[in-house]
Amino acid sequence: MRRIFGILPLVFLLQSLPVVAQESTTLDPVEQVIAAGWMNRDRDGDFQAQRILNRAELASILVKTFDLEKRVAQPDKPIPVLDVPTSHWAYRDIQLVLQNNVMTGYRQGRFFPNQRVTRAEAFSILAQAYGVFQFPEDTVTELLSRYPDAEKIPTWARKSIATALYEGFVNIDPLTNSIAPLAPMTRGDMAYALSKYLERQEITAPIPWTVEEPAPM
Repeated sequence: MRRIFGILPLVFLLQSLPVVAQESTTLDPVEQVIAAGWMNRDRDGDFQAQRILNRAELASILVKTFDLEKRVAQPDKPIPVLDVPTSHWAYRDIQLVLQNNVMTGYRQGRFFPNQRVTRAEAFSILAQAYGVFQFPEDTVTELLSRYPDAEKIPTWARKSIATALYEGFVNIDPLTNSIAPLAPMTRGDMAYALSKYLERQEITAPIPWTVEEPAPM
């Protein structure tokens, strides 16, 4: 039986965004992600919400959040990474994000584990790891047009950022409605995104297309 897919009017998608925001829980995002075991406080009990994430830290968070060790087909086959020796604290996590194609390396076989992550990079990677739908380009353009700084989003990240926005993962500036895609990704930003991902396990976002089945013969 063949299914016929039709894209809903764009107004449905745009109207869905504030609905997603309204579904937010009153629970503290930091407490949520700590309870989930995805992020931790330091030895002094400080979460350090304003500290900027680097690529190694992001890899570690993604492994815990998406249980990547269970996804990889060949967990014992290492990928050579020149700047991440086996003694590195995040070696195993970096191997897992590379093997799962959740993150990629850089030129000349390097990962740059200490490099800071931008919001565009982090939200894009999170959306791709989440594995949800990506909108067609015209819909992405219309959706992003709601944000005054959307033109700063790198071309490669546009579809993934649109997905992250639709799912409610992105903490938007309430005064300017800005995404700040090139700003550094902080631990607080990531806690917010992961708390919304937790909510998505209970309440999924509306599917952005309709499925029409032929009438019974």
